[in-house]
Order: sequence, then structure tokens, then C-alpha cells
Amino acid sequence: NNEFGFDYLRDNMAFTLGDQYQRGLHFAIIDEVDSILIDEARTPLIISGPAEQSTELYQKINRIPPRLSQVEHVDNREPGFEPDGDFSVDEKHRQIELTERGHQRVEEELIAMGLLAEGDSLYASSNLGLLHHVHAALKAHAIFKRDVDYMVQNREVVIVDEHTGRAMPGRRWSEGIHQAIEAKEGVPIQNETQTLASTTFQNYFRLYGKLAGMTGTADTEAFEFRQIYNLDVVVIPTHRPMIRNDMNDLVYLSIEEKYDAIVEDIVERRGRGQPILVGTASIEASERLSSELNRRGIAHNVLNAKQHEREAEVVAQAGRPGTVTIATNMAGRGTDIVLGGSWEVEVASLDAPTAETVDQVRSEWQSRHEAVLASGGLHIIGTERHESRRIDNQLRGRAGRQGDPGSTRFYLSMEDNLMRIFASDRIRGLMQSIGLEKGEAIEHRMVNNAIEKAQRKVEGHNFDVRKNLLEYDDVANDQRQVIYQQRRELMEASDIAETIVSIREEVIRELVNDYIPRESIEEQWDGAGLEQALLTEFGSTQPVARWLEEDTRLTEETLTERIHAQIVAEVEAKEALWLEQNVDMRLAEKQIMLQILDQRWKEHLARMDQLRQGIHLRAYAQKQPKQEYKRESFELFQELLSNIRRDVVRFLSRVQIESPEAVEEAERRRREEAEQRMRFSHPDAAATGLTQSEPLPQRDEAAATSGSGRGAAQASDASRPETFVRSDRKVGRNEPCPCGSGKKYKHCHGELP
Repeated sequence: NNEFGFDYLRDNMAFTLGDQYQRGLHFAIIDEVDSILIDEARTPLIISGPAEQSTELYQKINRIPPRLSQVEHVDNREPGFEPDGDFSVDEKHRQIELTERGHQRVEEELIAMGLLAEGDSLYASSNLGLLHHVHAALKAHAIFKRDVDYMVQNREVVIVDEHTGRAMPGRRWSEGIHQAIEAKEGVPIQNETQTLASTTFQNYFRLYGKLAGMTGTADTEAFEFRQIYNLDVVVIPTHRPMIRNDMNDLVYLSIEEKYDAIVEDIVERRGRGQPILVGTASIEASERLSSELNRRGIAHNVLNAKQHEREAEVVAQAGRPGTVTIATNMAGRGTDIVLGGSWEVEVASLDAPTAETVDQVRSEWQSRHEAVLASGGLHIIGTERHESRRIDNQLRGRAGRQGDPGSTRFYLSMEDNLMRIFASDRIRGLMQSIGLEKGEAIEHRMVNNAIEKAQRKVEGHNFDVRKNLLEYDDVANDQRQVIYQQRRELMEASDIAETIVSIREEVIRELVNDYIPRESIEEQWDGAGLEQALLTEFGSTQPVARWLEEDTRLTEETLTERIHAQIVAEVEAKEALWLEQNVDMRLAEKQIMLQILDQRWKEHLARMDQLRQGIHLRAYAQKQPKQEYKRESFELFQELLSNIRRDVVRFLSRVQIESPEAVEEAERRRREEAEQRMRFSHPDAAATGLTQSEPLPQRDEAAATSGSGRGAAQASDASRPETFVRSDRKVGRNEPCPCGSGKKYKHCHGELP
């Protein structure tokens, strides 16, 4: 599913139709549809490229969080109350907030490091980048946990999928979170990235004309399927009656008591020959329980993101009598555990099995199968409740399949995340009033109902987040569809000369209107300014001021016609020159326009991200943030289209012909850089993005590059200088200047006169 989304984005970054992978998006049938359309709906898909490097800054900022103290949970919310600590953590929303004391201490640390000037404020507009780095470092230390959210493997930070428990190598969080975690763990810090293209699963799958799916746990999300995707949920009855015994949860005061009870349950059921699958929510929990079983001398298998190589073997034999398997969510969704083990896997492992050998294996398996059925079937133990009831139901669904016997029980403690963050005060009060002794648990239907209510509360919160994300992304999606449609029309067209002519006429009208407004008096006309604008945009020298002085009958319309006629003559002269050099002008125009479209779209996405991050502040001005976002994003989009038009005419007016050797070298270098530097992202919902390195599909480019001086494209054969072949890498306009000033190249040594 991730790669389908990435293919869609890559297709809309291709330069030729032959580089595209997907066909039309007509029909889609999604397996485990709730996992894709619900669990991962908050996760944007992002293709990103390299941004400016700031590795040293992450390392410096990483020294600050260990020197700060976290605010303990306090109930005092009176005005003027100042908590004792430097920062507070909102675990429900995964956010960090500095206190007044913490703000002062961070400023002192930054001043001591030389990153902040004496007397300067961290919240000054010029220091917002530092504030962003500080928040990323605090989140890395206080919110993102090793062996829960990520693991360190081969000196790399590898994300662990919260829904499947699987490692996601190559994926990266965005907004500096991943770099901050790398600094925290002391592994090499990779460069930051900049968004090149993005979408969400919600908007991608809604592009399909017909959408359907299947899963065993969709009924609890029927409302969201109907509201977001316009899909009805139909429950199909089981083929055989369900005889699985789902026991009430056992709730303990502490995690230690909970694990002791789990071990005792495993010992008892293992003694009667019952296979046991223990589901944990994190790598950390699976390893902790594994060490407890090792201490008791209980043989078991562990299946998590660190030990995924044996997944097929472990799952195949997890149904054998007395087998204990500890697994993260990897063994939840879609895993079929055969009672007695898999005889087919046993046969497959034999070198040259005969018919007699196969019969013997099947006979032994039948004996084991009947023994497991007699012992009560597969027993599922959950070490804690997940935020979503669907994930718990997926774990429970590993037992009692196809009418087989089985049993399930969840062991909880008041220190579990769900209970600590979302459970009501009623449960806490009940646990305290009962006065439980050490090792005792409470088992009551009221507790189960309260836990289910806490999960509903989390699911409701997550639904609001997904809905909110969709409402904002719908705005960007409308713009995305316009840009992608324009790209496709450009690629499908064999000749875009008419489009270029139309763009040229529109830009000329805009320029004339800027300097000689309609229905204005002569005193308001700026002929000199229009001359300079024509030189900048078209590389065309036209004596507008002199024309206006010499001919008083000139109006805005007649002046526009005269300017247009001269520019058309210059363009025709250039096309004749290109024809002499056997250059395909039509192909060059298409490739140039596609490149400009991509560059401007990338910059537009960055501006949209900045707008999105700060738009909530409009609420303080009694304005609706979503309405303001729609209004301002529309203005940005109008500006984007105008910039694309002006860039196209500016570039085409300044292109010059280069030798085939130079073009081939530039193409080779571009492909190498693309393969080394392109990243594909899939961010985490709350903060984030994830990235996967992958080479970009190859593209054709026009045999033309930008000229460096005014009127370079108009030079005749006699006056044209010798072809310049660059020996080093060309510095991009938005890359750091090589002089080391820290500024972007376009604002330093690459600044245009």
C-alpha cells in the first residue's frame, strides 16, 4: 500500500509517459482495509529531497534535554501556579511545552553555547529555528522511546510500526525528529529533507472510482468508513460457531505484579499442554517478559522487529503442545496459527520425503492436534490493551479460528499507558478503595466496560485527528489535482507551442498592467520600470519610455501589441537559430516547463507546510483557522501559477545551446545525484514523516540550459562565446553557499543583479 502511494507520486514527478508505472485508478480491493484506511490514515506519504545540513546544531542542542527536569503530574491548575520543572509532557497528544523556568534555562544554555546572543529571546522571529530544534530534542528524549517507537540497528535509527510491530528500514520521521533521535542515540546524523511531493492514504484511495475491502475488524469503525470513504460495512456471519472463551481482564496495581501473574498463567497452561501466544505492545515489553521466562527456565520463542528472520518458522510451530511464543503485533493481524503445528512445514523441511514419511508426519501432527484440542486450544495472553479495540480483537482472533476451542485474557496494570493516560478517575478510585494486597487483581465487568470506554475515548480522539487532517489535506489535494493534471497534459502533448504563446501573452499583459495600469493617467505610468521588467522577464531591450514620449497616441492596448510583436520576432529568430543547430525546440519547451512546474510546486509545498503549522494561532484573533487556511492557500496557489508563467517565459528567453557532450555530462550527473539523494517518506501521524531511499526513475531532459547573462539566448553565431563545460557540480539556488556564510546561494554569491 505504501508503494502504491509512492508510485502515484513518482508518476507525477516523471518527465515522460514511459517513466510512469500506474494505470488509471479505476478499481481497488484492499485486504485488511481498516489497517490501511483507518490506522494509517493519519500518516502522510511524502517524497522528499535534501535540504540544508545542520548536523552540528543537532549535536549541540542534544546536550540540553538531559540538563532539564520534567514536570511531575500536578492537579493544581489555578491561575499563576508555576509547576516545579522545566518542561511538561502531554502524552495524549505527544507534545512538549517549556515552562517559564525551562524557557529561561534553555536560553542560558544556548547563550553559553554561542547559539543565542546575550539579551536575545528564544521566541524572537530570527530564533524560531533554534526553538524548533529545542522542541525536537525534547521530544526525542521525553516522548520517543527506544525499543518502543524505534530501535537502533547497525548504527541507524529504525522506526518500529506501532500497528504491526515491524521494523521499517529506510523510513524517517520529518520535522527534525529523526535527526534529534540520531543525536540522542549517538549514531551518524543524516541530512534534513525537503518535501517534493505528498499525499495521504485517504486522498489517494479516494481517487479510485470503485473502492472495496475486507477485514475481520471493521464493524467498530463503520461510522468512519461511511463518513470519510462513503463505504458501507457489512458483517458476514462466521462459517462455524465461535466457542472461544474471552475472559474478563485482570487489573493489577503495578507492572511487576502483572508480569508475575502472566508468568504463573503461562506455567499453569504449559503444564497441561496448551500452546500459548503472548501479545505485547512493544519490543521492550517482549524482551522484559522473555527475561522473566528465562529466569524461570521456561523455553519460549520471541518474535519482534529485532528477530523477524524466524517469523515463518516460529508462527508455523506456535500451535504445538506447550509451546510459548512471545510476539509483538507482528503475530496479530492475518496470522493463522495451526493447532498442533504445521505438518506441511515439517514436510517441506525434509530432504527427500517419501509417501510413507509424509503419512507418518501427518499421523504425528493429528495426535498433537487432538492433544491441543483436548487441552483447550490456543491460549492468548495480552500484556496490555492497545489504543484501538480493533488491534485487541485482531490478537484475540488468533485463537478460536474455524470453530476451534481457545481462550483469551488481558493482563493490565494501572501503570500501563492506556490506563495511566485515558482511564477515568473512577477506576483509580475503585482500585484504591478496594485496598488490594500485593499480587491481587480486580476482575469485574465494570472494569472491562470502563476500559472499553477509555478505548472509545482514544478512538474518538484519533478519528478527530484523521478528520481534521483530511479537511486540511483536501485543500492541498484540490491544488495537487490541478498541478498533476497540467503535468499530464504537458507530457501527453506532442507540441506545447500554443500553450507557450498563451503564457507569453498573459505575462506581457500582466507586466504592462503592473506599470501602466488600466484607466490611469499618464503621470501614473512607469515606462522605465516596464523597460527593466521586460529586460528581466524576457531578456528583451525595448525603449518603452521613448515610445511613450514620441507617440502620445499610445494606449495600454497598442503598447501591449507593440511589445508583443517585438518579443515574438525575437522568439522566431531564436527558433530559427535552434533549427540550424538541430535542436528540438518543442521538446526543450516541454522539459523546461516540467522542470519549472516541479521546482515551483516544491517551494509551494514548503510554504503550505509553514502556513499549516501556524494557522491555529488565527483562533486568538477570533478567526476560523480552517477558513483562513483555505483563503490564504488559495492566494498562495494563485501566486504559484503566476510564478510558473513568469519563470517559463524568463527561462525560455534566456536558454542557450550547449554542446551534446556538456548536455550528456549534465544528465549523467543529475541522475547520479537523484539516485543518491532522493528520499521517499511516510510520516508518523502526530509529528512527522518517514522516508525510504530509492532511485528516481530516469527522465529525458532537453538539450538546453539556462543562459547566464541578459540576452544570452539572442546571441548570433558570430558573437556566441565558446561552449562552457562545467568541471564541478553546479550549486543549486536554494543550496547553502559554498563560501560557508550559512546563507542560501541565491541570497549570497548567487544573488541576481
